[in-house]
Amino acid sequence: MQLEYFHMIDRIVDLNVDEKKIVVEAQVPKESTVFEGHFPGYPLMPGVLLIESMAQASGWLQLGVFKFERMPILAAVKEGKVRGSVFPGDLMSIEANLTYEGSGYAMTEAKIRVGGKLRANSALTFTLIPFPNADMRGYMAKVAERVGFPQQAVSP
Repeated sequence: MQLEYFHMIDRIVDLNVDEKKIVVEAQVPKESTVFEGHFPGYPLMPGVLLIESMAQASGWLQLGVFKFERMPILAAVKEGKVRGSVFPGDLMSIEANLTYEGSGYAMTEAKIRVGGKLRANSALTFTLIPFPNADMRGYMAKVAERVGFPQQAVSP
């Protein structure tokens, strides 16, 4: 097995904690080792990475809503659908809405659009845990700064 380290979200466009909604952007790279095997001569963004992109957008939403006090861990994918292809170079707009939170878990609904056209959607469930250590929380705070996470949404 070969795994490549990745960050799926490039930029937070809008985070509305009152409405429990986020919009992010992600530019699919024109070249990546992922496309060498998926598929030679016809590169497509793998469906599982589309799900991961929606999960990461949902995670940033939850970090904002819960003021960086709990860390969301993907626990279940429901209704995951790929409705069209995403190609190298495409700019994905990913929207997520928090639909439920309680009893140590949260649920979101997320969508990916390219050029305004729906390409994927999913209902996702997350387990909410305390940050396992200060290093992890500090790392996430640095990534938050890189993607333009509103710093007022990070508790001290």
